[in-house]
Amino acid sequence: MSASGVRARVRAEMTEEIKAVAKRHLVTDGANLSLRAVARDMGMASSAVYRYFASRDELLTALIVDAYNAVGEGAERAAATGTGDLDRFLRATHAVRDWALANPHEWALIYGSPVPGYQAPQDTIGPATRVILLIAGIVRDAYLAGRVAEREPITGGYADELGRVAEQYTPGAPARLVAAAMSAFIHLGGAISAELFGQLTNSVDEDRRGFFEYQMRGEADRIGLT
Repeated sequence: MSASGVRARVRAEMTEEIKAVAKRHLVTDGANLSLRAVARDMGMASSAVYRYFASRDELLTALIVDAYNAVGEGAERAAATGTGDLDRFLRATHAVRDWALANPHEWALIYGSPVPGYQAPQDTIGPATRVILLIAGIVRDAYLAGRVAEREPITGGYADELGRVAEQYTPGAPARLVAAAMSAFIHLGGAISAELFGQLTNSVDEDRRGFFEYQMRGEADRIGLT
């Protein structure tokens, strides 16, 4: 391997190590990361860490992008194993929940309260939209194949707005499909956050997976997936 190749590999390994330490700090400090604290845990001078991440926000962005990509990849893999529209949707949503339960602090980073003073750059948009675009793709495939059951149309100003979105992505699709897909995504995040942040305690303690599926089947029915 050339000298430049060795340097690139060492840099990549060190970058991953810094992110791994920063993830551990999410457990104790939340998004209140400190590059100095990360450097201290690694036995490095803080100036050395700054050669890899110029600021706290740059490190946060790397963690956010990794988290969005991880949950998106999991959902996409799960959906790919489905045998029908409803099955793909349920598998994808369960995969998102499974990832969140395994990575609660990263879930809180990307779907919890905004980080004070942090402005997400354009780099986060693509990864952040993977799950919603996956749901939209399942809905679009079902609609184009004629497999979406009829539901009551929506009306009002928001129907006009969503109708324009529908025409952009799936010409001819009713605005209510866009509304239903967005509702499913919002309900997905809310259902998972409610579970992770203790809002189901003493209400649903034994079979939270079953309760989650009940909610997701309700969203699928709103969409018209069968």
